[in-house]
Amino acid sequence: MGNQRISWGIAPIGWRNDDIPEIGAENTLSHLLSDIVVADFEGTEVGGFFPEAHVLNKELQLRNLRIAGQWFSSYIIQDGVEAATHAFHKHCEYLKEVHADVAVVSEQTYSIQGTGKNVFTEKPSFTGEEWDQLCQGLNELGKIAKQYDLKLVYHHHMGTGVQTLAEVDKLMQNTDPNHVHLLYDTGHIYVSDGDFMTLLNKHLDRIKHVHFKDVRQAVKDQCDKDGRSFLQSFLAGMFTVPGDGCIDFTKVYNKLLETQYSGWIVIEAEQDPSIAHPLEYALKARKYIDEKLLPLENGSLVKH
Repeated sequence: MGNQRISWGIAPIGWRNDDIPEIGAENTLSHLLSDIVVADFEGTEVGGFFPEAHVLNKELQLRNLRIAGQWFSSYIIQDGVEAATHAFHKHCEYLKEVHADVAVVSEQTYSIQGTGKNVFTEKPSFTGEEWDQLCQGLNELGKIAKQYDLKLVYHHHMGTGVQTLAEVDKLMQNTDPNHVHLLYDTGHIYVSDGDFMTLLNKHLDRIKHVHFKDVRQAVKDQCDKDGRSFLQSFLAGMFTVPGDGCIDFTKVYNKLLETQYSGWIVIEAEQDPSIAHPLEYALKARKYIDEKLLPLENGSLVKH
């Protein structure tokens, strides 16, 4: 790698989808991991279909791959902090066993991301009391993550109560920066707010994990017009890999380099693998990284 501080990964969601498990069900773990090697990425995130730690570790070692982290659905508002901490301990135990760096947390109370509701107009919101409960709970989860040598990174997400820049601002203001960090996702904030740089500039000091997700503007506009759900929108092809949509990742990458970001950048694009061939899109992302992003390091071409 040209820049040792940044690790490049690609998420399993291009091969198999946790929200709709039948999509890409034919893609085995071996297939997925071997494709990741072919596309020259250093690692991935844990998918819902991944096996127990010792099985996964062997498959990773055989291919010299690493695990960045894994999604955790928290229900702090719905079920209380105690129930969330119990589930989170188990989550972190597994992540420590597979030598991950981050635990990706998203509050799923009232979430519509897995429903048929219009993701553009029907997102939930939290009351003042619920915000207090969420922020206190996340502080607790962040302390637990630290016990396992992990960082809790909060994932702002379409269709949830923490989606917009204003909501991310509120979350950052009311959580402890020592325990609650931010996952910056270009695609989610762009679809939500039509802008991806403000969040990055505003919360650079809290960002400890990054998802590079591109957006097909025309598809997004059509989905918005049709009032589609989150699942319908990604099946329609709203998201794609960097270089295939409307987001200028050179701006994002320049800013991350400028501020000496250290950590993972994970390529993530919810798509239907029967339409968007996973390896083809992984290679497309790799080409964009090599040709457009890595040359930005020190202003000169860096060999991968």
